[in-house]
Amino acid sequence: MSPYENRLDLTELKTTVDAIRAEIGKVIVGQQQTIDLLLTALLADGHVLIEGVPGVAKTLIAKLLAKTISVDFSRIQFTPDLMPSDVLGTSIFNPKTTEFEYRRGPIFSNIVLIDEINRAPAKTQAALFEVMEERQATNDGITYLLADPFLVLATQNPVEQEGTYRLPEAQLDRFLFKVVVGYPNMIEEINILKGHHERRNLSDAIEAIQPTLTADQLQALRTQVHRVHIEDKLLEYIAQIVQSTRTNKSLFLGASPRASVALLNSSKALATLRGRDFVTPEDVQELAAPVLRHRVLLTPEREMEGGTADEVIGQVVQKIEVPR
Repeated sequence: MSPYENRLDLTELKTTVDAIRAEIGKVIVGQQQTIDLLLTALLADGHVLIEGVPGVAKTLIAKLLAKTISVDFSRIQFTPDLMPSDVLGTSIFNPKTTEFEYRRGPIFSNIVLIDEINRAPAKTQAALFEVMEERQATNDGITYLLADPFLVLATQNPVEQEGTYRLPEAQLDRFLFKVVVGYPNMIEEINILKGHHERRNLSDAIEAIQPTLTADQLQALRTQVHRVHIEDKLLEYIAQIVQSTRTNKSLFLGASPRASVALLNSSKALATLRGRDFVTPEDVQELAAPVLRHRVLLTPEREMEGGTADEVIGQVVQKIEVPR
């Protein structure tokens, strides 16, 4: 066997991923990078924060991804008056049994779309800490496990400040990726207009999306991803990148060890999307920004200079010698 020949049979994974892309492509024009990152997160079992200005299909992409998987789906619209019990559920008195019964909230689903996540206050944001990290919720001293798979897809608008609350660092760190959705190019926008002109309505198009993946199949694909090979020198490369964010003079806050694990798991998942059962330095480099951009904080001086987290992360990666 040559060193470049796959040891894992990734045929089923490729077929499934291609089918999901085809279903989403029935409605969404372009956004290939966003879709690839969402698929990578799905295979790596990680939550995703999707950021973009209004109207770039953040919510629509998340809904379409959920429809391609045969699992339960719920949507929570975050608002300034949303309470933790509106998310997690609450105990209700049952007069027939004269006991309190726990009525589960919408977070008890397989794929949860949280729309405008930065519109809820701190106490509601804190309600997500346990469910996102430990996949469980505690009510009145009793712990309730969430079903597997469990994936949070959250959207936020970066430009509107009225009625929004900054997400706590502890919550941001629980997202595998922060995906930034940009505007379409001219050709893509023309194709968007053609699509809207030719189809009767968007609801029918969304309803036509067919599930192509079951929960059991997803678990089998994730098992394959876990078995992807990564050399020790690439593990050291990941550690060097994350360690460098903690000593960089442009950063007030560096990335946590959770970021190292996220970069490892997502690199293995991306490798399988690219048809390989081994990780390359390019996989790590491609995912450095999505994994780290929401986990680091710029110094006030760098912010005043107009710097961005992506620029600093790019400089960090450039300075580290690439293993070969």
